[in-house]
Amino acid sequence: MKKYQLVAPLSNIVEQATYEKWLHRKASSHVKRDRARGNKTAMVAEYKIEIHRAVLDCNGLDVYTQEKLDWSLLSKYDNDQSKLHGRRYKKLFAMLPSVDHVDDGLGKPNFKICSWQTNDAKNDLEYSEFVELCHKVVQVAANKKINKDT
Repeated sequence: MKKYQLVAPLSNIVEQATYEKWLHRKASSHVKRDRARGNKTAMVAEYKIEIHRAVLDCNGLDVYTQEKLDWSLLSKYDNDQSKLHGRRYKKLFAMLPSVDHVDDGLGKPNFKICSWQTNDAKNDLEYSEFVELCHKVVQVAANKKINKDT
């Protein structure tokens, strides 16, 4: 059994080799970012374990919205196509699984898996700040609907 073995239903959607390549790239990029932030103990092996744990915990869903992630999109993003088509292209990858770094990256790695669009919207906000922002957006949208309907 592989160290980072995928389980069903993900194992039926994405090839093990593709997943391991994605896992390594994500762990490496987070380690690089955390080291730049001052975490001199960040190690790729530990990050891979923690990201894999987050993948297994999410059950194929965005942890914040509970929407189904599109695991078939792993390693399909093409920078040249993105440059050529801009937002329209990126939008096709909205449900691409993304690794959310929950904390500041200075301690033990803590990750959640969410869609790329959710991670983009959440950005560097803490969960409580993200929820507060979402509430504000919904309130404004509801008020506009009320004003629009009256």
